[in-house]
Amino acid sequence: MIVVMQPQAKARAISDVIAHITAAGYDAHLSEFEGRTFIAVVGESAVPLDAAAYAAMPGVERIDSSSPPYMLASRAAHPQNSLVPLNGARVGGQKVLVIAGPCSVEGRSEIIETACAVKEAGAAALRGGAFKPRTSPYSFQGHGEKGLQWLAEAREKTGLPVVTEVMDPALVPLVCQYADVLQIGARNMQNFTLLNAVGLSQHTVLLKRGMSSTIEDLLMAAEYILAHGNTRVMLCERGIRTFERATRNTFDLNAVPVLKNLTHLPVLADPSHAVGMREYVPAVALAAVAAGADGLLVEVHLDPDRAVSDGRQSLTPAAFAKLMEQVRRVAEAVGRTA
Repeated sequence: MIVVMQPQAKARAISDVIAHITAAGYDAHLSEFEGRTFIAVVGESAVPLDAAAYAAMPGVERIDSSSPPYMLASRAAHPQNSLVPLNGARVGGQKVLVIAGPCSVEGRSEIIETACAVKEAGAAALRGGAFKPRTSPYSFQGHGEKGLQWLAEAREKTGLPVVTEVMDPALVPLVCQYADVLQIGARNMQNFTLLNAVGLSQHTVLLKRGMSSTIEDLLMAAEYILAHGNTRVMLCERGIRTFERATRNTFDLNAVPVLKNLTHLPVLADPSHAVGMREYVPAVALAAVAAGADGLLVEVHLDPDRAVSDGRQSLTPAAFAKLMEQVRRVAEAVGRTA
């Protein structure tokens, strides 16, 4: 249920509604839009919600009882776009921001050189995996904390914020020491213990859609993080598993405008994982920007053919620089910047 307050409702009226909610055993989450305060009533309690009682309280304009289960992620409770700070800009705003870097952090010199290259091309942040979830237990699993240290050194040299994946709730404090953004990968999208841990961390989170997950599944996963008061959440469409085998996954372009309509959270696209073939990455990236994506996550490697993971889908620095020029033109065509 969402309690919509009257325009310019007095602080006393708002606090009375919140007190009524908490006394009944529920949690109240506030947002503001165009002079109105929206109060989302979430949680479970033995006390039934009495919509009529809330509607009769001073300062209340109306009650919305038809909100979706992902109440905190929905526009019903938060009509305006959420803006997540990143490198002096805000994801979800006018500018399309691009996060770039290798799939895996392979070495100190490589990640620093890559960071310099993507920054020069216009990237807003550096991505790289220190801990790598792999289909095969025999594949390269990452350098762990040493990889995090190399990422932090690359940030120190370039000023680019670091985006890296965290796979285990127990590792959240460690990764928070080094990373600016905690990435939840597709395989962990419904790892609810991990979602609770990153929610409690209050760190910025990039949440990827699971390869077999619906849009509602993704939004419900985001709800776990938001329920802890962590509002710095970005969503990422990275392709889903279908019957099609021509590409690694099937990029769900529909998801971009659908998510932009359903949620206030920023929506990014990962064209690299979506198709798995570098020759198709630019086209999918540009399509995502045209469809309204707030940012991109692009894999870049100094020598993709020698990469220890996902080299087939990685762009060279030169190809990435060319893509950034194209992204700027498409963004401008749809009334944005990049």
